[in-house]
Amino acid sequence: MDCDGYPCVPMPLMCTAFVPGQIDAAVAGISDPDSRAIATAEALYFRGQATLAAKTARPYLDATDPALRYSACFICGYASLSLNRIADARRCLAGILDTPVDEESPAVHATHILFASAASVLLHLPSPYSAEEFYPLAAHLPEGLRLFASYVMAHALYLRGEYGRSLGMAENALIMKQGSYPISELFLHLVASMACMSLKDIDAAKTHFGAAWNIARPDGLIELIGEHHGLLQGLIEACLKTQCPDDFACIIEITYRFSYGWRRIHNPDSGEDVADDLTTTEFTMAMLACRGWTNAEIARHMGVSPGTVKNRLSGVYAKLGIGTRAELVAHMLR
Repeated sequence: MDCDGYPCVPMPLMCTAFVPGQIDAAVAGISDPDSRAIATAEALYFRGQATLAAKTARPYLDATDPALRYSACFICGYASLSLNRIADARRCLAGILDTPVDEESPAVHATHILFASAASVLLHLPSPYSAEEFYPLAAHLPEGLRLFASYVMAHALYLRGEYGRSLGMAENALIMKQGSYPISELFLHLVASMACMSLKDIDAAKTHFGAAWNIARPDGLIELIGEHHGLLQGLIEACLKTQCPDDFACIIEITYRFSYGWRRIHNPDSGEDVADDLTTTEFTMAMLACRGWTNAEIARHMGVSPGTVKNRLSGVYAKLGIGTRAELVAHMLR
């Protein structure tokens, strides 16, 4: 990657090709000490160790090298959500969005567009840039970041309800990749799972989720799975609750921690948002009901009885103070 005099690449661990299970060796193999420090912060964050990740990346928030600065802002911003440090999260994410664009350097310009878009899309906010603005610059990024960019664009399509296009973008990126980039591939399999669930292709969703879990488990990369819990619409429960109970418990803990902070920054005026009162199971069933699933379909997917689903949804309705699915949609998908 030609950064026009800057020695580092953004998110160096994401840009490093390695075999799942070898993340520590991949970090140790990065020769530049600053890049290695950022890669260490990445590994800590993706393993669910938000406090240590933020501490490791924080010294680079004001780095002169834009690759180090964007990486540190991204890691600290999302780690701060998990730590419920909302003011810190806002400052870090604003540090990405408000950084002047260096249009003289295509690599730095591409990095800015990617991370500004990611910082917005992952909070379910409109991206400040279009895909058309990014495409001419994409070749200036290393393959690991191009794969991550495909995830960001697929996620944006998912949020617009274009599930088929979202799935196509994720699967095309996975098919066309040249190397093994576990971090970016994990992102892509998760967004593909999300799209398949919304298309009610449960078998394909489980296949992609299984691929994501096979990447995540050897290195303990559970943070992203927990962060995507609501969007995965019961896949975590269906695939891991019985088979991997200890991992499942850790992932659900991450879900509660991250989603609490996420809602505070996504909807700052909501106060104690009613979704905070729902368990992860109630939230999942409510989201599936919002997407038109019948009680019988929800029960089959989650391995419970239709009566259990009915009782759980009745509890959701009571907590929300509503009585119909139309009102449920108004609360859950606003």
